[in-house]
Amino acid sequence: MSVLNDAQQNAVAELLRVSPVADELGRRFGAAGHELHLVGGSVRDALLGRLGDDLDFCTDARPEQTLTLVSGWADAIWETGREFGTIGIQKNGLRIEITTFRAEAYDGVTRNPVVSYGDSLLEDLSRRDFTINAMAVSVPDHEFTDPFGGVADLAARLIRTPSTPQASFGDDPLRMLRAARFAAKLGFTVDEPVVAAMRDMAQDLDRITAERIRDEFTKLLCGADPIAGLRLLVDTGLADRFLPEISGLKLEIDEHAQHKDVYEHTLIVVMNAMRLEGDEAPDFVLRMAALMHDVGKPATKAVGRDGRVSFHHHEVVGARLTKQRMKALKYPKDVTSEVVGLVALHLRFYGYGRGEWTDSAVRRYVTDAGPLLSRLHKLTRSDVTTRNRRKAAQLAADYDALEDRIARIAAEEDLAKVRPDLDGNAIMELLGVPPGPIVGQAWRHLKELRLDRGPLDRDEAEAELLRWAREQGHIS
Repeated sequence: MSVLNDAQQNAVAELLRVSPVADELGRRFGAAGHELHLVGGSVRDALLGRLGDDLDFCTDARPEQTLTLVSGWADAIWETGREFGTIGIQKNGLRIEITTFRAEAYDGVTRNPVVSYGDSLLEDLSRRDFTINAMAVSVPDHEFTDPFGGVADLAARLIRTPSTPQASFGDDPLRMLRAARFAAKLGFTVDEPVVAAMRDMAQDLDRITAERIRDEFTKLLCGADPIAGLRLLVDTGLADRFLPEISGLKLEIDEHAQHKDVYEHTLIVVMNAMRLEGDEAPDFVLRMAALMHDVGKPATKAVGRDGRVSFHHHEVVGARLTKQRMKALKYPKDVTSEVVGLVALHLRFYGYGRGEWTDSAVRRYVTDAGPLLSRLHKLTRSDVTTRNRRKAAQLAADYDALEDRIARIAAEEDLAKVRPDLDGNAIMELLGVPPGPIVGQAWRHLKELRLDRGPLDRDEAEAELLRWAREQGHIS
């Protein structure tokens, strides 16, 4: 019982911080004859002692009535969620969303929720996803409402549904994915009946739009413990509905053709990458690249005559599969491009050996990585999961040496800005040609030369350009 009391004390302390605004808002609603309750994730986070500046309230007032009550009081108002019963406001640095009591359900066919307004707080709470999100605190009198044992589940670190899991997931199938996300975010255990329902109803996720799945999955992968969430997705079959490449990493391993467990290796790489994130944490691009870096292996697996397993060019196949999957999930093109680039490059270092690369090869490594170089360093180091300590130490030393070479060459040549030694204007002037394809071809030739030989002085660059132009028949 002391744990629950501690949680409630956390909530009181957190609520006191925001109560001047919350209670004033509650009094405005009360004077108009309406209820107002802090609800859902805000109450959960208050109980955990980490209430942020984003507050969720529910009320029996309709959206147009809410607008009337906050107009002239709020610092700012937005109505983007009005069709779902939500009015957003800002007051004294707090972002507040006020939603009319709702009864939200799916009709089993459409991909978006059908919103209808409810009449009571209890009905609203019964429609929420999990018991830990089905608690409320009224304002301004601070009456605590917990009809489904959310505080007890919070203390037990357990994810349960207010009604049966089947009814809850039938209302909104995305809640199955959300259960995995909360497991990743909070480190909680999902109740076994909930897991069973996720397994039985996984196909219902197909009714949800790609954008909603994408947003929920992104939050999961950026959670404090994404591995727990990923395992739950794979074990319940949910991953098969929107990210089947991850389940596909569970390659069959037989006694004659041994190779490491690619699925388990991938999860370790994700954890390794998280430890290297630094100030950028959570870094979705790095984590997604770590998750997808070996998805090309199932399609490229081959067993040689000696029984050795190989996955030739799996980085190329993996990059293609990653691009297709992220496009299907409607990720922005720039995010997709960064993840795909890392997947494509993640094996490049293994050609470095014991430092046999020329300076030209190092320049190309840096140039091909471009702005992804720091993430590529982290991904490459994360990919070392061998239990052979000597081998792991050697790979780490080799990569230290490569980074040292990159730093040395970068200091000498400004590798971040590798460009030809002559610009387009100089090329046109020397060759006597107008803007067009010839200028682009000449520019690319000079850049390749720059990568191979390092910086050239002006006379060398001009001589090389003229030699190339003569060979190509552009000048006599």
